[in-house]
Amino acid sequence: MFDLIKTTAMVDAALNEYLAPASTFPREIHEAVRYSVFAGGKRLRPMLTLATAKIFGAPDLAVLPAACAIELVHTYSLIHDDLPALDNDDFRRGRPSSHKVFGEAMAILAGDALLTRAFELLSVEGVKVLPSATVVRLVAELGRAAGAAGMIGGQVVDIQSEGQPPNAEILDYIHRHKTGALFTCCIRSGALVGGASTHEIDSLTAFAGHIGLAFQIVDDILDVIGDETKLGKKIGSDESKHKMTYPALFGMENAKKKADDCLQAAREEVRIFGKRADKLLWLAQKLVEREN
Repeated sequence: MFDLIKTTAMVDAALNEYLAPASTFPREIHEAVRYSVFAGGKRLRPMLTLATAKIFGAPDLAVLPAACAIELVHTYSLIHDDLPALDNDDFRRGRPSSHKVFGEAMAILAGDALLTRAFELLSVEGVKVLPSATVVRLVAELGRAAGAAGMIGGQVVDIQSEGQPPNAEILDYIHRHKTGALFTCCIRSGALVGGASTHEIDSLTAFAGHIGLAFQIVDDILDVIGDETKLGKKIGSDESKHKMTYPALFGMENAKKKADDCLQAAREEVRIFGKRADKLLWLAQKLVEREN
């Protein structure tokens, strides 16, 4: 339904074009940036952005600046998440984490470089293919999703909640912000590029909320029962850090049911698009059924 291989290759080619060559001075920062960007990511967020824009017939070339900017922000967040001061993970996607290869200082700077490049990319490349007013809205979407009202806020509460008594309201906040905010940005960005109406954007925003939550619940589940070879990292890290997760709070079966319920609720939100949403729904199904 959605050509994953072809789309991944298209996104990778765009990212390669948008990033400075590894040989650019100062070489180590560009090597560190490319090491993480091209570490074998599934490009789920660009795919969601592209699939949403397809509902409205937007060409891929008009969507790629936003899709790639979101992927750069996602990659920056992974580099910083792996640092000893945060999740302290030595591996990412089956390879040593950035700070294990380049050192903590360079890993921090690589994350900073990716975050700032994302907004530069969206601003400079976006205006080549989109109206300036649309680019301004896309910049605002990404800034909100990546900041304290979105991903960063979720990360803060995630850290603060370690070792605390389980709390469903706090867990929901963490998942909807730490992971869900960027998913929502993908969907809303694709809709904006496609020229969606306010009503259509509202429906897609609700869809994104359900999918983002389902994705993180599955992440929680895989950290308990996943295959380390497929995940590219050790399982059990959430439990060892005493993190709040859906399996810990509600049990494994209830967590699986919640993910399925979220997927069904997401389907309902995009019924208004009929067959035009088939590719987006197929991709959402893959996100929930994934093994890594």
